[in-house]
Amino acid sequence: MKEAEDIASLRLKLHETQVEHRDLDEIIERLLQFSPHDELMLRRLKKRKLLLKDRIAALERLIEPDVPA
Repeated sequence: MKEAEDIASLRLKLHETQVEHRDLDEIIERLLQFSPHDELMLRRLKKRKLLLKDRIAALERLIEPDVPA
């Protein structure tokens, strides 16, 4: 029962992280449309987006490991 709750919790966190990643992508695209744009803010947002991408990959590995247990 505990394992199922852990997986459900990980899936929820994965979904939330994916939504935040998508939102950041939209924000970055909107900022790039305006000229001039804040380069420092864009770099920070892109760095955050990469961090979220890494977190998504880690969560996916926790939910479905590559190596059978």
